[in-house]
Amino acid sequence: MTFNLRQVYAFAREYHQRPTPRRIQYRTAGFRPSDADNLDYVMYRMGLLAVLRSRAKGGQVIGVMITASHNPEQDNGVKLVDPMGEMLEQSWERLATDLVNVSDADLEGQIAKISTEQGIDNNEPAKVYVGMDTRYHSPQLAKAVLNGIAALKGSVRDFGIVTTPMLHYFVTCSNTDLAYGLPTEEGYMTKLLTAFKRIRGNTFAKGNYTNKVFYDGANGVGSLKMLGFVRKFDGYLDVKVFNSNGKINFNCGADFVKTNQRAPHGIPEDLEPNARCVSVDGDADRVVYYYTDEDGVFHLLDGDRIATLIAGYLKELVEKCGVELEMGLVQTAYANGASTDYIVNQLKVPVACAPTGVKHLHHKALDYDVGVYFEANGHGTVIYNAEAKKRIAAASKDESLTQEQRDAAKLLLSTIDLTNETVGDAISDMLLVETVLHYRGWSLQDWFAAYADLPNVLMKVKVEDRNVFTTTDAERVCVKPEGLQDAINEIVAKYPRGRSFVRPSGTEDVVRVYAESETKDGTLQLALEVANVVFDRAGGVGARPELAKI
Repeated sequence: MTFNLRQVYAFAREYHQRPTPRRIQYRTAGFRPSDADNLDYVMYRMGLLAVLRSRAKGGQVIGVMITASHNPEQDNGVKLVDPMGEMLEQSWERLATDLVNVSDADLEGQIAKISTEQGIDNNEPAKVYVGMDTRYHSPQLAKAVLNGIAALKGSVRDFGIVTTPMLHYFVTCSNTDLAYGLPTEEGYMTKLLTAFKRIRGNTFAKGNYTNKVFYDGANGVGSLKMLGFVRKFDGYLDVKVFNSNGKINFNCGADFVKTNQRAPHGIPEDLEPNARCVSVDGDADRVVYYYTDEDGVFHLLDGDRIATLIAGYLKELVEKCGVELEMGLVQTAYANGASTDYIVNQLKVPVACAPTGVKHLHHKALDYDVGVYFEANGHGTVIYNAEAKKRIAAASKDESLTQEQRDAAKLLLSTIDLTNETVGDAISDMLLVETVLHYRGWSLQDWFAAYADLPNVLMKVKVEDRNVFTTTDAERVCVKPEGLQDAINEIVAKYPRGRSFVRPSGTEDVVRVYAESETKDGTLQLALEVANVVFDRAGGVGARPELAKI
């Protein structure tokens, strides 16, 4: 029986017309235009694509998340989640882009083309999970997604308001026949809380660690879900939630704190010096820690520091339990050089560098038995392969091992349960950080003292055409324009512990220049010199880069 695709066009014509011929592209974060206007047709078509993707994967569940993450409240977007909680396969990013950019009249034909090319039988079942953040336009956009799913006769489970990591978790649970957990909000909370309480035991405070945390929810879904956790912490963790009912990400949240190097608005005025604070972003997939000391100096503990904290803890447990596992930590070129030195020379953990973008880090982390990855912005997690889990579980029951080894293996198993391996998860990552700080008896000051960041700066240079730039070695080396990298190398050589690289923007004719060195003044001068070389040799436009504008 041939599936009738006419209703695909009928839905589009009646309810979800494509209003403008502008072209948009599916990227790592999905579709995320500059605002939420005219997104209705995009959502409808992503509902269609999710059904096709499910059928292409043998009826496995595919997720559709409506969110613009750390963007301002007026923005919105959509992304698809693959069966094991991964980002959408790269070849399907092209299909998504093509599908969204065809005319309404050609939509039916494009669906037929994708179905033929991918060997999809549209009479087969399809399952789609849908979630959204708390933006005021998300419910209306969700209706368009649901219509797209209905047009191709897919089955749907609408979770309503959830964090992005929760939807990734739900998809993975369903596609592993519940081996990863129950695909419900209660199942998610229970898994994390059970592991957290099991690890912590009955000692809530330890050494310099206290169990009180001030939590900036970015006025998003992360605040709503954390309030649910607060009711179930039972004294194990004392979390004070703020920024829970204003504009999403406005002067608050992880991206604001990281970018501005300051505490968010809305923080309690009577906060004591050195109080432990944490910020998540609008959809709760990023997290950073920070504190302000007695002298009023702000201290940030970002994704680089979270990665080193967790990696050091895991390495210790792996060594204690005696299981031979290959462990690695994945960073991007933006990771501070001091963190890399600390990981390699102090923790003795191998470091790999991947191109910017979570999907690249996640993919590289799969090369290890235990792969830790974090971007400096606070997005990251830990991945354990199946064989590693099997060997750790066996060690926890192996009577030939010492009690200390078995206990370390059991602790490692509980840590795995505390980890959302599918994607960066602000709540799971926060509980991991709290677990490690408690284990070590550390305050944030103790954690911050592990190493000193090199002064660093990031600036932009406007150019005529960003496409003339080509990079390699995980974006750390610029191979085109020819000769530019040699010029950068000559400049960098003048500065102690100097490092700089250039990377074209993916969305605008701008080149980003990153620089770091031993001193703040040296770093500023290094960035300025590299920026001017880019300007002179690669078609800079507008005003020349100036020190005052860095």
